[in-house]
Amino acid sequence: MTTESIGVTGGIDTHSATHYAAALDDVGRLLGTREFQADPTGYRQLLDWLASFGTVTRIGVEGTGCYGADVTRFLRRHHLHVIEMNRPDRRSRRVRGKSDPLDAESAARRALAGEDQVTPKDTTTIVEAIRVLRIARTGAVKSRTAAYNQLKNLIITAPDSLRETLRGKTLQRVASESARLRPDMSRLADPTQATKLALRTMSGALAWTGPAMTCSGQIAARIGAESVVEADGHLGGRALA
Repeated sequence: MTTESIGVTGGIDTHSATHYAAALDDVGRLLGTREFQADPTGYRQLLDWLASFGTVTRIGVEGTGCYGADVTRFLRRHHLHVIEMNRPDRRSRRVRGKSDPLDAESAARRALAGEDQVTPKDTTTIVEAIRVLRIARTGAVKSRTAAYNQLKNLIITAPDSLRETLRGKTLQRVASESARLRPDMSRLADPTQATKLALRTMSGALAWTGPAMTCSGQIAARIGAESVVEADGHLGGRALA
């Protein structure tokens, strides 16, 4: 006599340090809930725990683009069907209350019922590489713009003796000259010395954001170009075959 393995649906409520998991059988009976560390060892234990109940058929994960990104990658590497879960609706939370085990169970029930059919973004491809580089570049651009605006405001309100040496010059030139200012650190109660220090600080911020912005942009462009060349090569190979 053979024992048929039951199908298991998992649900994961994700957090920064730990994840809560829930397991349901094919008819929605709760098999258990458990907390796991949000690290590779914890992911392995989570998967083994789900598999101990039967054959894992699907797993609903909350926060696949945030705290659940890493566990989603792990589960996909093991060829499991992962479904992105939206947060439970407010009415359900009012009725059942808010707790991590309940949220994990809710994710599993919605995955079993097919309420959410969103496939998580694949964060193991070139698209993810370009995305994170664009985040770095966007942040550098915003920081650079803010630093230039602050530099401009500092020039407007600077004491006359200092403002006259910087007036009429481009912001790039002002930043370059500000980097060479030598404020008297023992006289920072003097607005002139304090402004020199502020200008020098802003020029330091600009010195960092410039290369960061250029480098991340160039790398993203290069990765994109290489992927196009690779794709063209594959297409060309098939066309010649």
